[in-house]
Amino acid sequence: MSFEQLLFEQYGIRSEEPIMVDNIKGYKKGEYVYFIIFAENKEIIHMEQATLAYFLAEQFSDYIAIPIPNVQGEWFTSLNESAYIVLQIKINDWSRRIAGGEDLAQFHQLGTTYNYEPQTISSYGQWRTLWINKLTYFEKKAETTTSSSYSKWNEIVNDALPYIIGVSENAIQYMQESEQERRFHENDQGSITFNRYYDQLERPFLWPTDLVYDHPVRDLAEKIRYMILNRQGYQDVSKFLHEYQAMRPLSVFSWRLLYARLLYPVHIFDCMDTGFTSENPDDYANDLENLLYGQDHYESFLKNLYEMAGTDINTLRLPVLHWL
Repeated sequence: MSFEQLLFEQYGIRSEEPIMVDNIKGYKKGEYVYFIIFAENKEIIHMEQATLAYFLAEQFSDYIAIPIPNVQGEWFTSLNESAYIVLQIKINDWSRRIAGGEDLAQFHQLGTTYNYEPQTISSYGQWRTLWINKLTYFEKKAETTTSSSYSKWNEIVNDALPYIIGVSENAIQYMQESEQERRFHENDQGSITFNRYYDQLERPFLWPTDLVYDHPVRDLAEKIRYMILNRQGYQDVSKFLHEYQAMRPLSVFSWRLLYARLLYPVHIFDCMDTGFTSENPDDYANDLENLLYGQDHYESFLKNLYEMAGTDINTLRLPVLHWL
């Protein structure tokens, strides 16, 4: 069965024509476009993300794709022994837009009005535990995988592992101490966020599979990480932070979370996860090598984060790591 047949037989939607939106294939019918995505996560994850998507759609009905049930009233449809979800989005002006710090602040402001913290896709207040678990997992994965045979991937992982462990433990320790910080305010409450925010608010529309629930600083950190890795300058990062803070000022607690999350090498772990789950990890050896090579630049950027943002570490008594 083709995707067009699945749409017609399971959803009663006869596609008029295929359409490409932001390099993703959809199927047009009337004023809507439908996308068929593989349900790669547990059902509860997709359903919690769907709930967040429907909440956002109440404000931005033409800016977020929402899951729709099939003719049996089910959210998941089987095809070739795999489960799929169909997303619907109303046709609109889908040109890419420019989104700055104020746009992310507005998104978080709306996200904080969602009154029910999800059980599965929330990381709010759990960073340190999750970071410890992630580090432990990759330590064990590296030990069991890289000792089995020689490859470029294994060599890079083995050489880099002591550094990765050291940086991660520093971030975990910094996070542990930050959890004792009591200088926070209402902007520290949980919000709808992105799993990894880079430029989703600039894209034609949002995907529910990108949504999670967390402290808003998660998105700030991941955006800044993305900007650093893509060699954007201090001025760009400073501008983004000032735009965000004009609407949602950061507390001392938020500044500490931002520093800790940027220190924790999420980008390296993401690359390692891709390599370890690939049939041929060597395909990602150069990517990992380049990330590690760029850590000097990354750490230099982080060293100057507070100064670049115009934040007085002495007045606010913000601790920094002097080895950076």
